[in-house]
Amino acid sequence: MVFMDMELRVLIVEDSEMDAELMVMRLEIEGYNPAWQRVDTRQTFLEALNEDLDIILSDWTLPQFSGLAALRLLKEKDLDIPFIIISGSIGEEAALDALRLGAYDYILKDRPDRLGQAVHNALEQKQLRD
Repeated sequence: MVFMDMELRVLIVEDSEMDAELMVMRLEIEGYNPAWQRVDTRQTFLEALNEDLDIILSDWTLPQFSGLAALRLLKEKDLDIPFIIISGSIGEEAALDALRLGAYDYILKDRPDRLGQAVHNALEQKQLRD
């Protein structure tokens, strides 16, 4: 299945509006049509979390929340939504912990060119599971 040009329902866990917009621009460059929402707290994450989402893109460290907490909440809700960490500063150990907990991939913010392929691969894996 080709995912390009389809509407992609994206939840972005990010405290920086600019970083969220850069992620969306990158998805558009890669041919996606993202319908997105940005959240930055536990409460807004829980309110936005639903089975209609296609993918979650999450920063690792936020002032009032974290990618790790978001990933744990996703698992508690038992939703099968691909989760990709996009961080400016995630150590190797933290990245491995996130992958063990169920994150699909992690991308450093200074390597945004990896986002399109990571999203494509995560959606493909989800389709195979379904």
